[in-house]
Order: sequence, then C-alpha cells, then structure tokens
Amino acid sequence: MAESRYGQLIRQGLWSNNQALVALLGLCPLLAVTNTAINGLGLGIATTLVLALSNSTVSLIRNLVRPEVRLPVFVIVIASFVTAVELSMNAWFHELYKVLGIFIPLIVTNCAIIGRAEAFASRNGLVPSLIDGLSMGAGFTLVLVTLGGVREMLGSGSLFSQADLMFGAAATGLTLHFGDDFQGMLIAILPPGAFFGLGFLIALKNIIDRGLTKTRQVTNEQPAQAEPSAG
Repeated sequence: MAESRYGQLIRQGLWSNNQALVALLGLCPLLAVTNTAINGLGLGIATTLVLALSNSTVSLIRNLVRPEVRLPVFVIVIASFVTAVELSMNAWFHELYKVLGIFIPLIVTNCAIIGRAEAFASRNGLVPSLIDGLSMGAGFTLVLVTLGGVREMLGSGSLFSQADLMFGAAATGLTLHFGDDFQGMLIAILPPGAFFGLGFLIALKNIIDRGLTKTRQVTNEQPAQAEPSAG
C-alpha cells in the first residue's frame, strides 16, 4: 500500500499534477531563464533542493506551529533554504550563479513551494513529504530543461551550450551544434518564444492525456464485450 502511494506521488509530481504544466505555478522563472537547457537545469535543481528540504522541515514541525502563524513560519523556512542554496551556488557554481542572477533568491516567491508546504507537507509525514518535494521538483526541472532545450535548439542551433558552467571544463564537449549554416529563430530565445514554447508543451501534454484516457476506456470495454451472454 505504501509503495503504491509513493508511486502515485511520483506520478503526480512528474506528470498528472506537474506544477508547471497543470498547476501553472512558478511561471516567472520558468519563462525567464529557459533560453538554454543548462540554465533550466541549474534553476530546476536549486528549486528541487528547496522543495525537498522545505517540505521535510514543514512536515517535522507541523504539530509545533500554531495555525495562526503557519504561513509566516513556512515562508521563513523556505527563505532559509533558498539562502543556503544561493550561497552554495555562489561558492561552487559562481558563473552559473551570475547567469541565473535574481531568479535564485526569487525561488522564495515560487508559489509551487509554499503551495506544497501548505497543501501537502503540513498534513503528512516526513517520507511522503520528502518524496512529494523531490517529485514535484523533478517535474518542474523536466519542464525547465525541455523548454530550455527546445528554445536553445530553435534559437541558437545548439544544445547544452555552456555546460561547463555546471559540470566544469571537462563538459565543454557536451555542447551539440546543428551546423554552421543554421541561422536560428530569434523569437525562440526572446520572451515571446517562452510563451509559445510553454503553450506547445501544455498542448502536447493534453493530447497525450486524452490519448491515454481513450486507451484506458477501450481496454476497460474489451473485457465486458468478451463476456458471453447468459443463455
């Protein structure tokens, strides 16, 4: 039963309740930094760490905090972890930290984080809250990287450019280029491109969901049709 519940939490975070594609939360950093896949990956990992740590902490203190002050306490917890993540990135990933800029401290204002703390972590135990934070963060990161990769390929004709900002000088060879003659679509790396790209991702998810629903309906109808009629 527990494994089934944890699997459901993971599916919700990655797909069925994806905070970017379903709840439409955290759109400001999602649209602002996804001009490359590496930028999206860096911010996604930072957000996932904050989600997992804040969810775990809120779950541990949920019975100690009075209802009247729970939201301010949750914000303080989130802000503390954001500060820790920001200082860590400044120390160990300084160049990436400079690229992401203000959007790292703005993780504090990400509605997805305070939303999971209030809606889930404050009502559940440590392990489910940790899994919920990790899965929601992973789903958010997946959208960041996908959107950033698509925009980078269409706009710059490359993929994983500046990978050395996260993985060191040895990762320079990870960058893929799609020919010197590729001019790119400037709109893809401009703000309108972020809105168009996110819209296409949401539409694609809806199409896949409808297809899965129809498949399940057909699968459920087939056994009923195969049953012999009572004679």
